[in-house]
Amino acid sequence: MVKLAKIYTRGGDGGSSGLVDGSRLSKSDARFDAIGDIDEANAAIGLARVAVEEDSASDRFLADVQNDLFDLGADLATPGEIEGALRLSEGRSGALEAEIDALSAKLGPLTSFVLPGGSEAAARLHMARTQVRRAERTVVKLNTEKSLNPEILRYINRLSDLLFQLARIENNVGKDDVLWKPGGNASS
Repeated sequence: MVKLAKIYTRGGDGGSSGLVDGSRLSKSDARFDAIGDIDEANAAIGLARVAVEEDSASDRFLADVQNDLFDLGADLATPGEIEGALRLSEGRSGALEAEIDALSAKLGPLTSFVLPGGSEAAARLHMARTQVRRAERTVVKLNTEKSLNPEILRYINRLSDLLFQLARIENNVGKDDVLWKPGGNASS
Protein backbone atom coordinates (compact mmCIF):
# COMPACT_ATOMS: atom_id res chain seq x y z
CA MET A 1 0.00 0.00 0.00
CA VAL A 2 1.30 3.42 -0.98
CA LYS A 3 1.18 6.00 1.77
CA LEU A 4 -0.02 9.33 0.40
CA ALA A 5 1.70 12.51 1.50
CA LYS A 6 -0.57 15.06 3.10
CA ILE A 7 -0.77 18.43 1.42
CA TYR A 8 -1.00 20.28 4.71
CA THR A 9 1.98 20.75 7.00
CA ARG A 10 0.45 22.77 9.84
CA GLY A 11 3.59 24.93 9.65
CA GLY A 12 1.58 28.02 8.79
CA ASP A 13 -1.07 27.61 11.46
CA GLY A 14 0.58 30.35 13.51
CA GLY A 15 0.48 32.86 10.65
CA SER A 16 3.93 32.36 9.19
CA SER A 17 5.19 30.62 6.08
CA GLY A 18 8.55 29.34 4.93
CA LEU A 19 10.83 30.59 2.19
CA VAL A 20 13.21 28.56 0.06
CA ASP A 21 16.16 29.32 2.36
CA GLY A 22 14.26 27.84 5.33
CA SER A 23 13.50 31.17 6.98
CA ARG A 24 9.96 31.98 8.03
CA LEU A 25 8.06 35.23 7.63
CA SER A 26 4.62 36.43 8.62
CA LYS A 27 2.05 35.66 5.94
CA SER A 28 1.33 39.41 5.99
CA ASP A 29 4.88 40.21 4.83
CA ALA A 30 5.23 42.17 1.57
CA ARG A 31 7.10 39.22 0.04
CA PHE A 32 4.02 37.01 0.43
CA ASP A 33 1.79 39.78 -0.93
CA ALA A 34 3.91 39.75 -4.10
CA ILE A 35 4.03 35.95 -4.32
CA GLY A 36 0.26 35.77 -3.81
CA ASP A 37 -0.47 38.41 -6.44
CA ILE A 38 1.75 36.58 -8.94
CA ASP A 39 -0.08 33.33 -8.14
CA GLU A 40 -3.44 35.06 -8.62
CA ALA A 41 -2.33 36.51 -11.97
CA ASN A 42 -1.16 33.06 -13.03
CA ALA A 43 -4.55 31.59 -12.14
CA ALA A 44 -6.28 34.34 -14.16
CA ILE A 45 -4.12 33.48 -17.15
CA GLY A 46 -5.09 29.83 -16.70
CA LEU A 47 -8.74 30.87 -16.76
CA ALA A 48 -8.13 32.90 -19.94
CA ARG A 49 -6.48 29.87 -21.57
CA VAL A 50 -9.76 27.96 -21.19
CA ALA A 51 -11.41 30.50 -23.50
CA VAL A 52 -8.75 30.69 -26.23
CA GLU A 53 -8.58 28.03 -28.90
CA GLU A 54 -6.85 24.96 -27.51
CA ASP A 55 -3.30 24.49 -28.82
CA SER A 56 -3.44 27.82 -30.69
CA ALA A 57 -0.42 30.11 -30.75
CA SER A 58 -2.06 32.16 -27.97
CA ASP A 59 -2.64 29.06 -25.84
CA ARG A 60 0.92 27.82 -26.28
CA PHE A 61 2.43 31.22 -25.47
CA LEU A 62 0.22 31.62 -22.41
CA ALA A 63 1.35 28.17 -21.22
CA ASP A 64 4.95 29.43 -21.41
CA VAL A 65 3.94 32.55 -19.48
CA GLN A 66 2.36 30.43 -16.75
CA ASN A 67 5.60 28.50 -16.37
CA ASP A 68 7.56 31.77 -16.28
CA LEU A 69 5.25 33.09 -13.55
CA PHE A 70 5.85 29.96 -11.50
CA ASP A 71 9.61 30.55 -11.86
CA LEU A 72 9.06 34.21 -10.94
CA GLY A 73 7.16 33.18 -7.80
CA ALA A 74 9.97 30.81 -6.83
CA ASP A 75 12.44 33.64 -7.41
CA LEU A 76 10.43 35.87 -5.06
CA ALA A 77 10.37 33.08 -2.46
CA THR A 78 14.17 32.83 -2.52
CA PRO A 79 15.75 35.72 -0.62
CA GLY A 80 19.45 36.32 -1.04
CA GLU A 81 21.87 34.25 -3.03
CA ILE A 82 21.35 30.49 -2.96
CA GLU A 83 23.40 28.40 -5.37
CA GLY A 84 21.17 26.57 -7.83
CA ALA A 85 18.03 28.48 -6.79
CA LEU A 86 15.27 28.70 -9.36
CA ARG A 87 15.23 32.21 -10.79
CA LEU A 88 13.32 33.83 -13.62
CA SER A 89 15.76 33.47 -16.49
CA GLU A 90 17.47 36.51 -17.92
CA GLY A 91 15.96 37.37 -21.27
CA ARG A 92 12.40 36.14 -20.63
CA SER A 93 11.17 39.73 -20.94
CA GLY A 94 12.82 39.76 -24.39
CA ALA A 95 10.65 36.79 -25.39
CA LEU A 96 7.58 38.80 -24.36
CA GLU A 97 8.78 41.80 -26.36
CA ALA A 98 9.26 39.65 -29.47
CA GLU A 99 5.73 38.26 -29.10
CA ILE A 100 4.27 41.73 -28.50
CA ASP A 101 5.99 42.97 -31.67
CA ALA A 102 4.66 40.00 -33.67
CA LEU A 103 1.12 40.58 -32.40
CA SER A 104 1.35 44.34 -32.99
CA ALA A 105 2.27 43.72 -36.63
CA LYS A 106 -1.10 41.94 -37.07
CA LEU A 107 -3.12 44.75 -35.49
CA GLY A 108 -4.09 48.11 -36.87
CA PRO A 109 -3.17 51.30 -35.04
CA LEU A 110 -5.31 52.24 -32.07
CA THR A 111 -7.52 55.29 -32.54
CA SER A 112 -9.30 54.99 -29.18
CA PHE A 113 -8.83 53.47 -25.77
CA VAL A 114 -10.04 49.87 -25.62
CA LEU A 115 -12.47 48.83 -22.91
CA PRO A 116 -12.20 45.33 -21.45
CA GLY A 117 -14.62 43.08 -23.28
CA GLY A 118 -15.51 41.80 -26.71
CA SER A 119 -15.16 38.05 -26.87
CA GLU A 120 -15.05 35.89 -23.76
CA ALA A 121 -11.37 35.15 -24.36
CA ALA A 122 -10.55 38.85 -24.71
CA ALA A 123 -12.50 39.74 -21.56
CA ARG A 124 -10.63 37.07 -19.59
CA LEU A 125 -7.29 38.28 -20.98
CA HIS A 126 -8.16 41.84 -19.96
CA MET A 127 -9.01 40.60 -16.44
CA ALA A 128 -5.68 38.77 -16.29
CA ARG A 129 -3.97 41.98 -17.50
CA THR A 130 -5.42 43.97 -14.60
CA GLN A 131 -4.32 41.31 -12.13
CA VAL A 132 -0.83 41.38 -13.60
CA ARG A 133 -0.79 45.17 -13.14
CA ARG A 134 -1.73 44.73 -9.48
CA ALA A 135 1.01 42.12 -9.09
CA GLU A 136 3.43 44.55 -10.70
CA ARG A 137 2.60 47.24 -8.15
CA THR A 138 3.13 44.76 -5.31
CA VAL A 139 6.44 43.55 -6.76
CA VAL A 140 7.66 47.12 -7.28
CA LYS A 141 6.79 47.92 -3.65
CA LEU A 142 8.68 44.83 -2.47
CA ASN A 143 11.66 45.88 -4.60
CA THR A 144 11.85 49.15 -2.64
CA GLU A 145 12.34 47.06 0.52
CA LYS A 146 14.33 44.09 -0.84
CA SER A 147 16.55 43.97 -3.88
CA LEU A 148 14.95 41.67 -6.46
CA ASN A 149 16.14 40.05 -9.67
CA PRO A 150 15.81 42.93 -12.21
CA GLU A 151 14.36 40.51 -14.77
CA ILE A 152 11.29 40.17 -12.55
CA LEU A 153 10.49 43.87 -12.88
CA ARG A 154 11.06 43.91 -16.64
CA TYR A 155 9.03 40.75 -17.19
CA ILE A 156 5.99 41.74 -15.15
CA ASN A 157 5.94 45.18 -16.81
CA ARG A 158 5.92 43.63 -20.32
CA LEU A 159 3.39 40.94 -19.44
CA SER A 160 0.42 43.29 -19.14
CA ASP A 161 1.25 44.71 -22.59
CA LEU A 162 1.33 41.19 -24.01
CA LEU A 163 -2.05 40.35 -22.48
CA PHE A 164 -3.53 43.55 -23.93
CA GLN A 165 -2.32 42.64 -27.42
CA LEU A 166 -3.51 39.03 -27.05
CA ALA A 167 -6.96 40.33 -26.06
CA ARG A 168 -7.04 42.44 -29.22
CA ILE A 169 -6.03 39.43 -31.31
CA GLU A 170 -8.81 37.39 -29.69
CA ASN A 171 -11.22 40.19 -30.61
CA ASN A 172 -10.96 39.31 -34.30
CA VAL A 173 -7.59 41.04 -34.72
CA GLY A 174 -8.96 44.14 -33.01
CA LYS A 175 -12.07 44.48 -35.21
CA ASP A 176 -14.38 43.55 -32.32
CA ASP A 177 -12.63 45.57 -29.61
CA VAL A 178 -14.97 47.53 -27.36
CA LEU A 179 -13.91 51.14 -27.83
CA TRP A 180 -14.18 53.86 -25.22
CA LYS A 181 -16.67 56.60 -25.94
CA PRO A 182 -15.86 59.83 -24.07
CA GLY A 183 -18.58 61.07 -21.74
CA GLY A 184 -19.85 57.59 -20.96
CA ASN A 185 -22.38 57.58 -23.80
CA ALA A 186 -21.93 54.03 -25.10
CA SER A 187 -25.20 54.03 -27.02
CA SER A 188 -24.30 56.81 -29.46
